[in-house]
Amino acid sequence: MSFKEKINKKNLPKHIAIIMDGNGRWAKGIGKLRIFGHQNGVSAVREAMEGCVEVGVQYLTLYAFSSENWNRPKLEVQALMELLVNTLAKETKTFMANGIRLNTIGNLGDLPKNCQVKLQDTIALTKDNDTCVLTLALSYGSRAEMVEATKAIVQHVINGQLNVDDINEQTISQNLFTANMPDPDLMIRTSGEQRISNYLLYQMAYTEFCFLDKMWPEFKREDLYEAIYNYQHRERRFGKTSEQL
Repeated sequence: MSFKEKINKKNLPKHIAIIMDGNGRWAKGIGKLRIFGHQNGVSAVREAMEGCVEVGVQYLTLYAFSSENWNRPKLEVQALMELLVNTLAKETKTFMANGIRLNTIGNLGDLPKNCQVKLQDTIALTKDNDTCVLTLALSYGSRAEMVEATKAIVQHVINGQLNVDDINEQTISQNLFTANMPDPDLMIRTSGEQRISNYLLYQMAYTEFCFLDKMWPEFKREDLYEAIYNYQHRERRFGKTSEQL
């Protein structure tokens, strides 16, 4: 029996975040260049997207390119940017067929102009889709995000729009890139690494983690279903006791 058939549709994670790790190592393991791994990782993105739509997950956020990734070799970064543009062009039909709305978080101004244009075009085209929100974290770093949120809050105080004593957790959440999204319920990371790498640090305070040994190009929707199934068998207490739930 597939894990999909075991999933309780009444207890789905509303938001799944994924760290798509292992493309380069997977490619090197079979004697190919790192970019070959990134190219093959596109099919895993499609598996994750369509899998979320099939079971009813409303938000999927993918860590596509971190702010630290700019330190990688120039040719690899250039190839990744070209791959992003080409993938968006090819996957637009998938977005429309599945009711997927594209969203982005991160310092998008760091991206090449053609990437920014293609992203905005795709966001505009899919803006009315309402089955699932696919968010790409691009040139994203959570610490930088929190710095920007802090600056925005301070400016609100300076402008007289906010009193210091009124600043609370909601104030911070509303000034993050993810202001209009629920916090992730489940985070999946491939490649066997067990860290969150400056990804949604504030938002993942109570997120359930799933670390997979397989590399991202090997990820299939059955892996997604298994992660969701396992998530549903965890007790999420949010600081309470079992008896209080």
